Amino acid sequence: MDLSSFYFMSSAAVALKDAPDSRITRCGYTGEDGFEVAIDARKAPDFVQGLLQKHPDLVKLAGLGARDSLRIEAGLCLYGNEIDSTTTPPEAGLTWTIGKKRRERADFPGASKILEQIKEGGAYKQRVGLVQEGKGLCPRNGAEILTLDIAPHYYPVGKVTSGCPSPTLKTNIAMGTLPRSLAKPGNVVFIANKNNLTKLTVTKMPFVPAKYFTKPKKK
Repeated sequence: MDLSSFYFMSSAAVALKDAPDSRITRCGYTGEDGFEVAIDARKAPDFVQGLLQKHPDLVKLAGLGARDSLRIEAGLCLYGNEIDSTTTPPEAGLTWTIGKKRRERADFPGASKILEQIKEGGAYKQRVGLVQEGKGLCPRNGAEILTLDIAPHYYPVGKVTSGCPSPTLKTNIAMGTLPRSLAKPGNVVFIANKNNLTKLTVTKMPFVPAKYFTKPKKK
C-alpha cells in the first residue's frame, strides 16, 4: 500500500498476514496522524505483538489516559461526556457533519429542531473549550461551571464534560457546555475546587492543532 497518497479518512480493504479480510483507515481519536485497523479479533493479539516486535522504536502501547489527553487536546467528543442521545450537532459544535444536500432535504432524524438551531445561529447551550488560569485541581466531568453575578455571588451556568492536565500546553484544560451568550472565546468562568474558585477562560478548539495527513490543497 502506498501511504504517500493514502490521506486522512482514506480506507481500504487489505489482506494482512493470516488475516485476509481486514481494513485499514487513516484516522484516529487523538488529533494525530494514525491508522485504525479492523481485523479478526482472534488474530488481533498476534498482529499487535508483531508490530511491537518489528518496529520497537515506532510502535508503543498506550493506555486510555494517554488517549484521553490527546482526545481532549484535539477537542474531540466522547460519547457519554460531550454527546449523548439528546445532544444536537449545533450543541456539540458538529454542525459541519450535516451536508448541504441533507439540510436542503431536511430528511434526517431531528431535522426540524436542528435546522432551527442552525438558522438561529446556534443552540442555546454550546460545547466550549476552557483553559485554566494558574494552579489548582483539574476540572473534571460533572463539575459545575459558575459565573459571577454580583460579587461575591456566583451561580451555575453549565457543566464540565471532560478535563485533563495538558502535556502540550502545560496547564489544565477542559471542555464543557455553556449558554450561547457566555460561549464567546475570552469570556471568563469559574469552577469550585473545595473551598476555592478556579478561573477558566473560554477558548476555541482544538487546543492543540491537529496533525492529520491531509491531501494538499490545489493552488
